[in-house]
Amino acid sequence: MSGVVDVLNPYSLKSIGSVQTRSWVEIERMLSAAQDLHRDRDGWLPAFKRVEILKETARLMSGRAEELAFLIANEGGKPLVDAHVEVKRAVDGVELCVHEIAQMAGREIPMDLTEAGAGRVAFTRREPIGVVVATSAFNHPLNLIVHQVAPAVATGCPVIVKPALDTPLSCKAFVDILHQAGLPADWCYFAPCQNDVAENLITDPRVGFFSFIGSAQVGWMLRSKLAPGTRCALEHGGVAPVIVEETADIDVLIPSLIKGGFYHAGQVCVSVQRVFAPTGSAAGIARKLADAAAELTVGDATDPDVDCGPLIRPAEVDRVEKWVDEAVEGGAKLLTGGMRLGPTTYAPTVLLNPPADARVSKAEVFGPVVCVYGYDTLDDAYQVANNLPFAFQAAVFTKNLDTAMQAIQRLDATAVMVNDHTAFRVDWMPFAGRRQSGYNTGGIGYTMHDMTQDKMAVIKI
Repeated sequence: MSGVVDVLNPYSLKSIGSVQTRSWVEIERMLSAAQDLHRDRDGWLPAFKRVEILKETARLMSGRAEELAFLIANEGGKPLVDAHVEVKRAVDGVELCVHEIAQMAGREIPMDLTEAGAGRVAFTRREPIGVVVATSAFNHPLNLIVHQVAPAVATGCPVIVKPALDTPLSCKAFVDILHQAGLPADWCYFAPCQNDVAENLITDPRVGFFSFIGSAQVGWMLRSKLAPGTRCALEHGGVAPVIVEETADIDVLIPSLIKGGFYHAGQVCVSVQRVFAPTGSAAGIARKLADAAAELTVGDATDPDVDCGPLIRPAEVDRVEKWVDEAVEGGAKLLTGGMRLGPTTYAPTVLLNPPADARVSKAEVFGPVVCVYGYDTLDDAYQVANNLPFAFQAAVFTKNLDTAMQAIQRLDATAVMVNDHTAFRVDWMPFAGRRQSGYNTGGIGYTMHDMTQDKMAVIKI
């Protein structure tokens, strides 16, 4: 059934808009039309047309930057200063798609390496994989959509996008801009829907590629139900570890970890969560982190003076409060925070030495909580850091090159940041989780590669 979903400001819980959800009958029509577009090979959008559309999309987005940033803050709770950064990244991401179109090249395959292949010329080319279905998370409501939808447009794949129902307005704005920029309506559908309808869509055999950003539980469940032949990319969360070595510059690492841990109230898949420091200095580092966290201003993300916004739903405040309380009851030392500030906000929190079996130590908090642990040897730190079924981005702070290289080798992660926080990212780098943290690789160019496939021609001369 279709219906209306009210979109709420996650701080005030006041309605800021609404979207019409789509029924399976409507979604099925979209899917059928998208499949027809892909099957009509003579009607595929040529590269120069896709370039024109994406260039115009970037121009229109730049002209609406203030509006888009406010929308991100208003529906998603990301502080306005960070929402402006997200808009800039989203524009850059669209422009990066334009650049990557020129890189979608095949290659010559040498054929005369044996007598059997002699007298032939062979080459490959990249073709769109088919209908793309993208389902997204709330925490970057514009840039995540750009990372899923713009590559589909760039590669010539029809795309159906289901945004998080908490934050659909930024997605709708982007789809509307694509259409305004010249993309025919049937090439990109905005498809907010309930989960049962979304599952029907995702698991339909007409889907060529499924792009998912969200929880591991949901992502792996959906992957298990994909139709044979459907390719996919899953981006889940992590429990990001940071190793602080004894030579680290404390004055440098404190502001970096504060940003990496409390950016968007910790609602980031690579947010700093577990900090491992030498036993003798762990308490002092934790205290400095706590003092800095206590200075953060918490409130409505649309207020330009706010550093740390609300959690996306009141139930998430309840969950974070429960996890922190359990850790403190289990022996963790609470240095700052540890309390709700209202129905939608939780104070930036720093814990020292939570138990290893506490949920804040072994699962993604996805909230404004940073844990600090003492270690006796670096080998101990690596072992604990790697001892979870999640592996995404990690970090090490050190002035010692040997230690930096050792950490890069020893940490089980897809990316290791040296003297930077775990949440660092630029949009052209590979971005992926290992093990339960995800499947396949994100990043504009990598996603475009996954949304295309090789076709080889062999010509007998």
